[in-house]
Amino acid sequence: MKKLRISPPAAALILAVTLFLLSGLLPNGFGSDMSIARAQATNIVRLAVFLGVIAAGQTLVIISGSEGIDLSAGSVVTLTAILAYVMIKGNDSMVLPAIGVVILVGALIGLVNGIGITYLKISPFVMTLGMAGVVKGLIIILNHGNVSGKVAPIMTSIIARPVVFGIPGAILIWVVFGLFMWFLLERTPFGRNLFAIGVNRITSTLSGIHVPRMNLATYSLAGALAGIGGFLLVGNTGVVFISLGDPYLFPSIAAVAVGGTLLSGGKGSYWGTMSGAIVLTLITSLLTTMQMPESVRRMVLGGTLLMLISIYGRQRALRQ
Repeated sequence: MKKLRISPPAAALILAVTLFLLSGLLPNGFGSDMSIARAQATNIVRLAVFLGVIAAGQTLVIISGSEGIDLSAGSVVTLTAILAYVMIKGNDSMVLPAIGVVILVGALIGLVNGIGITYLKISPFVMTLGMAGVVKGLIIILNHGNVSGKVAPIMTSIIARPVVFGIPGAILIWVVFGLFMWFLLERTPFGRNLFAIGVNRITSTLSGIHVPRMNLATYSLAGALAGIGGFLLVGNTGVVFISLGDPYLFPSIAAVAVGGTLLSGGKGSYWGTMSGAIVLTLITSLLTTMQMPESVRRMVLGGTLLMLISIYGRQRALRQ
């Protein structure tokens, strides 16, 4: 008799729906009022958008294997958010040039990470952690004194407000972004090669894959995606500060793990990361509603992460 096994992305989504339904039983929950339930669900998904986009680059790096991780993502998000804020200065016509700049800056930082990891043989953990320090220094230099800028009205109207049928533009952007990531991972040579090097780099090299080039492309793309995350985040908050992206660093790694991507590389999906981002955002929202202290929030998030990873690991063992 064949056992029913649930994929990690589906398991994460089921957990999210269960937690959301349970939240309706809380004193401040939505109860049986469906309009309030829809509003709360929409707001949770909207908040998950920014974590999900920032975690996209982390997904690529982790799938690539070889202990891949990007600890510079939070600093890149902050730097690109500040650059967008300063460039735009409330001018709609500067939005597209700002998007180009943040993508380029993020990609350049990612390229430096890739060069250090690929050719200087520096551990991804050490290289990206060091780069986080360098970027943080650049942020302090840029932030010395007053940062003069302002988000454009079009950013606020598209990202933070409802656009179609009461759905915020950020969610629609995330849907398109998710389709792009699915196409990149599942329907392009880059995606196939990425999974291949994550499984075994020696075999991939013998198969004709240029592993160093893939490494550079992966970290560059991860940096560019973090830059997009910074742009969307400042469009939502409307303000910048020196630690804007820091709270998203470790949750971006956790979202990838909760979504079922193997931390050893070679297997995963962005749909899983999206599910993981929703789960983490929902748990954080519930704990905030319950007025739990920060220490309890961290314990619950850490325990949830360990529980899901252990379940996924058991499923892989059963399949083998």
